[in-house]
Amino acid sequence: MGWLLPALTACGQEPADSASEGMSAGTTTGTTTGTTTPEPDTSTSTSTGTPTSTGPTTTTEATTAAATTSETTGTTDASTTGAPVEGCADLPLCDDFESVAAGGVPDPSLWTVTSPNCSGTGTLAIDGAVAHTGGQSLRVDGGGGYCDHVFVANTEAIAAIGPQVYGRLWVRFEAALGQGHVTFVTLRDSADGGGKDLRMGGQSTILMWNRESDDATLPALSPAGIALSVAPTPGAWTCVEFLVDSAAPALTTWVDGTEVPGLVIDGEPTPDVDQQWLNKPDWQPSLVDFKLGWESYGGQMMTLYFDDVALAGERIGCDP
Repeated sequence: MGWLLPALTACGQEPADSASEGMSAGTTTGTTTGTTTPEPDTSTSTSTGTPTSTGPTTTTEATTAAATTSETTGTTDASTTGAPVEGCADLPLCDDFESVAAGGVPDPSLWTVTSPNCSGTGTLAIDGAVAHTGGQSLRVDGGGGYCDHVFVANTEAIAAIGPQVYGRLWVRFEAALGQGHVTFVTLRDSADGGGKDLRMGGQSTILMWNRESDDATLPALSPAGIALSVAPTPGAWTCVEFLVDSAAPALTTWVDGTEVPGLVIDGEPTPDVDQQWLNKPDWQPSLVDFKLGWESYGGQMMTLYFDDVALAGERIGCDP
């Protein structure tokens, strides 16, 4: 484009809603990133079973999420492009959250419950009332404050995958994404800022990626960028797939089997879409973990569910 549209406010690790948190985040204008408040290290704590505190990072014990009266939704498998693998039983990570009893924490051989930096009201537990397939899913009740987050982390699968990391998850948000910045997937990048997170979440009501080290967003939160992403439907299961290619480097995202143009990094800068991301020319991610949960920087609380989660070295597709 020969002209730029004004971007909306991007958000870093610190709370962004002054009314709810009393702090302000950096802003993004056009295709450049604003100054952000220095952020605490988001390294994942290493606990299994019942989490414990380690130094300044406090893990929160997962508490049983309140029973929901929602009906279990039927499964509608989205079509995929390319050549995804069939099934996921032999993949480095494949979890449908059926292996442990409802009310407890996810399988401790696969997941560690963690609240990076600080703990608050966020809780998670295996839920027996809502599922994408089978009878169970992982329910997360995330609070609206910066410390009111909770995640489960897997560190083993990433180590078994090469430079191309493909992920697949089914996620169900019980409310629409709001205007403020939130995160529901993070991948710690040891090559960026000593271990800052590559974060998938939302802002301006759409799905987006955010790079913690410099607060760059993908897409840029301009009208042009926002129009090239999608907004997940609340109360419905959405299939989200991603590829993080550290060799290229590149990033691709599919939603319900369709590539999302605004959530792609291919090395060719597009003003008001991905140019802000490519302003950091040395970005070449080296992923060391994979986390699912909820973190809010602007006050939005959320109940969300995850199911049929997988990681692999090739595209997985939306079929369980």
